[in-house]
Amino acid sequence: MDELTVGQVAALVGISVRTLHHWDELGVVRPSFRSWSGYRLYSADDVARVYRVCLYRETGMPLARIAEILDDPGTDTTDHLAQQRELLLQRISHLHEMVRAVERLMKAEDNNMNLTPDQQRDILGQNWDPAWQSEAEERWGQTPEWAAAEAYKATMSADDWRRVRDETDAFERDAAAAMAAGVTPGSAAASELAERHRTFIGKWFEASHAKQVLIARGYVEDPRFREHYEAVAPGLAAWLKGIIDANAAANGVDPASAQWE
Repeated sequence: MDELTVGQVAALVGISVRTLHHWDELGVVRPSFRSWSGYRLYSADDVARVYRVCLYRETGMPLARIAEILDDPGTDTTDHLAQQRELLLQRISHLHEMVRAVERLMKAEDNNMNLTPDQQRDILGQNWDPAWQSEAEERWGQTPEWAAAEAYKATMSADDWRRVRDETDAFERDAAAAMAAGVTPGSAAASELAERHRTFIGKWFEASHAKQVLIARGYVEDPRFREHYEAVAPGLAAWLKGIIDANAAANGVDPASAQWE
């Protein structure tokens, strides 16, 4: 194609002329030519680079890093694009999760189904501390997972909370029985329990194996979690973490380097 002016490229790609000028100043995308009157002219390769910059920006990558990647002759383009594709898919997944959370909040608003923390404690038992809600919100209140969980909770009736309590109790009894029976991490029975645990978490927000690993760390690192599981059966906290780690490893996640994503 013929060389394009900055205005033509902006209209073609869907960004502003000011953005292209800024990228030119930073050296991220410099037009290859100038007209006799000094206007910037972009070649086909320049336009392709503009598209690449737009793609990388969608993943949150800083402009300086984008320029380094595009200017590095050793960059494996196919591999790097595959990484960006995965990042974009993760963002899409988060956006879908947020949409579902908003829909659940809308439904809850229509049905007026919110329970107070004290009502939750009446159902879940006296060991439930409403203060945990504030602590959790302080740590995770700005995350999509928090929004999704809050939206789900807002739709829950008293019967739903009782069902959560019963499902949790049943899982802990089954896990304790499996540990007592000598079920080992990595076995089929252990992996089935680990997936059951992940499915339960998935009711509140999208639960990857990596997220599950990080949650399970709290079972041994947080004294309150550890005390709870030790009261169910001595050694249960560490055993649960073990079967979750083994199941994650079998699904391609290194428990030692798991990230919340």
